[in-house]
Amino acid sequence: MIWFLLFLATAIEVTGTLCLRMSAVTGRRFWVALVALCYVSAYGFLALVLKAGMDLGVAYGIWAATGVALTAIASYLLFKEPFTWLKSLGVVLIVGGVLLVEAGA
Repeated sequence: MIWFLLFLATAIEVTGTLCLRMSAVTGRRFWVALVALCYVSAYGFLALVLKAGMDLGVAYGIWAATGVALTAIASYLLFKEPFTWLKSLGVVLIVGGVLLVEAGA
């Protein structure tokens, strides 16, 4: 259950960040409202993860790092933003770092 909550927190945070991009592209306030809703919800789910007993360093590290990696991939797929070899290396290093943090918990 705790991992599902962390997955929800991450997915909602990434959705909020993608909505932020849509807000910048379209200028519509609708997207800003979705950003706020997503970010508040994401932090709410992250709080539930912490309440369920996951260490802050592990939960926040996984949440933030996974969010960065998924946002980079999604922005490439949805907005055709460049995904250079350096970004790819960064995503690989993020995944490796998350695995190391989890192994050390």
